Amino acid sequence: MNPNKIAILVDSCTDVSPEQMKGYGMYLVPVNIIFSDGEYRDKVDISLEEIYERMKTEIPRTSLPGGDVILETLHQIRRDGYEKLLVVCLSSALSGTFNIIRIMAEDFEGLDIRVIDTRSVGYGAGAHAVLAAELIRKGYSFEKIVAAVESSLKESHIYFCLATLDYLARGGRIGKVSAVLGSLLKIKPIITCNPEGAYVVAAKVRGRTQAISETVQLAVAEAKRHITCSIAVVSGNAREEAARVMAQLKKLVPNSIAFVEGDVGPALAVHTGPGLLGIFVQAIPAME
Repeated sequence: MNPNKIAILVDSCTDVSPEQMKGYGMYLVPVNIIFSDGEYRDKVDISLEEIYERMKTEIPRTSLPGGDVILETLHQIRRDGYEKLLVVCLSSALSGTFNIIRIMAEDFEGLDIRVIDTRSVGYGAGAHAVLAAELIRKGYSFEKIVAAVESSLKESHIYFCLATLDYLARGGRIGKVSAVLGSLLKIKPIITCNPEGAYVVAAKVRGRTQAISETVQLAVAEAKRHITCSIAVVSGNAREEAARVMAQLKKLVPNSIAFVEGDVGPALAVHTGPGLLGIFVQAIPAME
């Protein structure tokens, strides 16, 4: 346990790698993935590979974590001796997870809890939990850590392209008409999150190759805005493309202090389908 007794909790759509979760001692509240044969806890009972295999015959649904699960996790964190808790959640514009955790945290006694709406998704949210964990290791106070994370998320951006818009349309994240027209015209929108954390189109191009190229260009332009940043490349069943993009970015973004490569989580894969490729540019705040 760190001297300031600060714990970090993430929801399972706030992507942090298993190695980072273990190394930093983070806690996890999983969302649920629902197939016809039952419910599975995201990242606990089902893996990304299993999701893609099963999606060949059935498209599952996702649901919010149960209140009992959240409450038990909070109790466990308190039993483990922590006094402060930073909860890092995916965008409240994309899921009700932030609000349900926030409401339960308000009435929970024995922990000083801050729940942060990252207004992003996947590693675009998870990178802020990692930033907080690094600052905890360096001994910063709870207030300074919260302020640093909130400063970083305001200046950080995620860009991603998809093989198809069908999965986002099924989940209600974009209109079905837009998805059909995009498919017919072979238009590949580059998607980002706006300041409120909702999906918006950053650019439109034709074809996969152009989509990846434009995503790289947008990320590089964003990185140039910052004195110091970190870069993450995430993929959903597109690791070879992700590796090529990462090699490009290492040459094009000299001001990045870290390069992270990983997979999208199972629950997010339900809503994006195979073929996702995303780049997250995280602004690194200066610390006193």
